[in-house]
Amino acid sequence: MKFPTLAVSVLALALTACGAPDDTRAQDSVFEPAAERAVPRDAAEVKSSFAPVVRSAAPAVVNISARGVQTYRDPYWGQFRQQPTGSVGSGVIVRADGIVVTNNHVIQGMDEIIVGLNDRRQFTATVLLADERSDIAVLQLEGVEEPLPVLRIDAGEDQQIGDLVLAIGNPFGVGQTVTNGIISALNRTETGISDSGSFIQTDAAINPGNSGGALVDMDGDLIGINTAIFSRSGSSSGVGFAVPATMVQRVVDAALDGETSVVRPWLGVKGEPLTAEEATGMGLDRPRGLKVTDLFANGPAARAGIRQGDVILAVGSNEINDQGGLNFRVGTRAPGDTVAVTVLRDGREQRLNARVQPLPGEVNLEAAVVIREGAMAGAQVLALNPAVADRLLGDPFAEGVIVGALTRNSMAARQGFRRGDIIVSVGGRTVTSVQQLASLQRGSQIIIERGGQRLNGTMR
Repeated sequence: MKFPTLAVSVLALALTACGAPDDTRAQDSVFEPAAERAVPRDAAEVKSSFAPVVRSAAPAVVNISARGVQTYRDPYWGQFRQQPTGSVGSGVIVRADGIVVTNNHVIQGMDEIIVGLNDRRQFTATVLLADERSDIAVLQLEGVEEPLPVLRIDAGEDQQIGDLVLAIGNPFGVGQTVTNGIISALNRTETGISDSGSFIQTDAAINPGNSGGALVDMDGDLIGINTAIFSRSGSSSGVGFAVPATMVQRVVDAALDGETSVVRPWLGVKGEPLTAEEATGMGLDRPRGLKVTDLFANGPAARAGIRQGDVILAVGSNEINDQGGLNFRVGTRAPGDTVAVTVLRDGREQRLNARVQPLPGEVNLEAAVVIREGAMAGAQVLALNPAVADRLLGDPFAEGVIVGALTRNSMAARQGFRRGDIIVSVGGRTVTSVQQLASLQRGSQIIIERGGQRLNGTMR
């Protein structure tokens, strides 16, 4: 790699030191202040420096130190004990009055959060909203008396693969660090990080401690929150993922509106990606779209006219290729929003308008009850509705009653039930309520779902 500007400067200094003619103008040209630099506009300017972008963005990136107490069971004595625990990560100031965005896993379960600014000031912080699903948390710094530096959230999604980006954070707790790279991929959904995530992939070095830090474009705007890496060693392997600014903005808006959780709407659709053979048979130029395999009765998709067998090609201007991508695109909208859904039906594309809504049902995990009598005595169970099924299983279409816990050596435990089992039917009848299991008798035929498989059995 060549550094022409640096080479010229070194040569000029060498000539001066070796007794160049005493020319005041030449001497002044060596020591004059560096010219003001702007954000690089082309490949030639990028070779010069990323400093203008860093100078603009870095003051709004913070270090986060969190402390808490972890409760664990002593494996030898069997008693519950407590021990201090902690976490170190990064965050981004997105509003001048001290609103900070970070990863949920950085602050989850912590009692005290200390946020350190780039200028060494420190603030305690409280959690306004923590969204485990997106792994985004919104904090409020306490005692802010003057406007703080901020990073603008760019939720326009106009990034392209190959764009230059900077990752700014606090890797390994060594202090603020800047690394550079490119956007390696967009809309990554098959990552195993989240069933409703669509991530920006980058080769900018991201390491432990970078979690919650900024992924910044060449305009100095926040385009993502660095969240996870793929690595065999635990250190950067050039495959990092960031939550896109679209989702970050959605969580921040919810927090600023006083919400305690992010209400994700849904379309009421379940589907699977098209195979190459199916795409060819439908006249598509390549495998793309999500084939609708199930519709929730009277859900947003059904009311919009979407049918089973349709292929969803896009939501708005965003191409859809799998269930995770659909969940993400719909989940970034507010409940009640109308979205344009492009579908392929009978070889023709159609555009339908769907009004997305929150998942039906209430999420109340405390509604679980312990069965006291019958063949399932000792099992704690909860009836599924779409909202509960989505929270617990990531599949709002799951039906039945789920086993949440089992009393040791209880009748239900001896029957072979496990935590997470879904009781689908008893005696040939679909199970929809806990009452159907309240006095289950021996000899009853039962079907459960476990790990995606359906198992038949007889109560003993």
